[in-house]
Amino acid sequence: MWRRYLMWFAHEHIDFRYAEIQSILSMLNIPIKFIEKPCVNKPYWVVEFPSEDCVKKVASRSVLLKNCIELWSRARTEDRLHTNLKKALVNKTRQWIVPENSIDQISDTHICPRELLDACCDDKKSFKVEVEAFCKHFTMKEKVEKIENFSYLPLKGPVKLKNPDITLAYLEFYGVDPNNVPEQPHDLFFGKWVTDGQRELIQTHSLKKRQFIGNTSMDAQLSLIMANQAQVETGLIILDPFVGSGSLFIAAAHFGAYVWGSDIDFMMLHARSRPTRVGQKERTKEESIRNNMRHYGTESRYLDVVVSDFSLTNWRSDLKFDAIITDPPYGVREPTEKIGIDRENYELSEEHLVNHIPSKVEYGLPHIYSDLLNFAAKHLDIGRRLVCWYPLVSFTENKIKLELLRKVNKVNFKKYAVDELAKQHGIEILRLLPYYCELNTIELIWADVKKYIAKNNSIFKFERIKELLNEGIGKITPEKWRKSVERVKKEEAVLPTRP
Repeated sequence: MWRRYLMWFAHEHIDFRYAEIQSILSMLNIPIKFIEKPCVNKPYWVVEFPSEDCVKKVASRSVLLKNCIELWSRARTEDRLHTNLKKALVNKTRQWIVPENSIDQISDTHICPRELLDACCDDKKSFKVEVEAFCKHFTMKEKVEKIENFSYLPLKGPVKLKNPDITLAYLEFYGVDPNNVPEQPHDLFFGKWVTDGQRELIQTHSLKKRQFIGNTSMDAQLSLIMANQAQVETGLIILDPFVGSGSLFIAAAHFGAYVWGSDIDFMMLHARSRPTRVGQKERTKEESIRNNMRHYGTESRYLDVVVSDFSLTNWRSDLKFDAIITDPPYGVREPTEKIGIDRENYELSEEHLVNHIPSKVEYGLPHIYSDLLNFAAKHLDIGRRLVCWYPLVSFTENKIKLELLRKVNKVNFKKYAVDELAKQHGIEILRLLPYYCELNTIELIWADVKKYIAKNNSIFKFERIKELLNEGIGKITPEKWRKSVERVKKEEAVLPTRP
């Protein structure tokens, strides 16, 4: 008999909740039935699994799942919840009782079979009842009162608050808006606790506990989510082509994978870059990706990292990875670079070849992701996964003005400072695809602002520049913004594609 469960999630990274669970289910080949369609505005799912073992397997991987309970009763009011439970005590059909063709059947009538309760009524099994509310706090007195309302249940064992044999859970859901909490809950649940998710891994793998981190080290929770989405399992070989400080290594190795990485940043891979922690003047000899993995007991799964330019791949053409997990640089806090030179027909003399350090040029975001997708298509088998981040910028008219003003106010104005101002603000601070100076919408807007200043001022003194700059920004109308975006799209459409 399929059993019904309540999956109670942490209300964090809700957009990744469905993707993480579905990836785990697919990886473990576990079927699931949704009693109602998952909703991002609710921190729970009501589902059915073939067995309790399936639930525990899913929970053993998920970091967004707080806990899972075997659902005994669900209702919209407390009275209805207790009515359902009392009916369950006489329900010997071994089936859930749900009225047919009722619009309330999912949310207000949920009567479980008696056998679920009987399994917890052994006089030798200790128990306790936990009370939890979402978006509301209960005092201890209120919790005790709610627990005492379940006194009609035939629980014969002793009460034991620490490490009981059985934990029963009573949950109330008051919506997701802490500034508008209703008097009565939207949903109430009661059942037997089955298992917890892997939330403790977030603290275990916290960046604060690592010796070696960088400016853009991936958050521990997001790293674990990415590993789950990539369906990382024991014995797989995982690649991170933009490895940095190796945060994604830690998560993949935790789930049993062997990790391999590369990065163009020699200083970062050799722990010679500027320290990230406040007050630290230089990095220690112990700082490295390998030592981080040794700290977590996963050093045996560390294959190696190499200094490599991803645009000039040096991997064997027939090499296959089981998954690629990466966080490419966006050019905001980490530069987007590849080996190259801006000068044409440049030749290096033989006397400089031995000690030559190759120069670098800009590695545009469209090219990074084009190379990444092509690499994945070549080095991943069918069905294997590439999991990466992609930067998106969404601006309304007001957001644009506020962002421009915020950056302007940080600039120390000097005489003839307009070009310096545009340089400090433009490409490095606000990046919009496509990444070409002449096609960047923000750059087009800044060009209009610069023209406005030049037209109305010939002295370029500090006070006048700032005054005119604010006037110019104020003249960025929605229509001007729309035309700029259209121009970008039009010119981008005729750009030659890379081979």
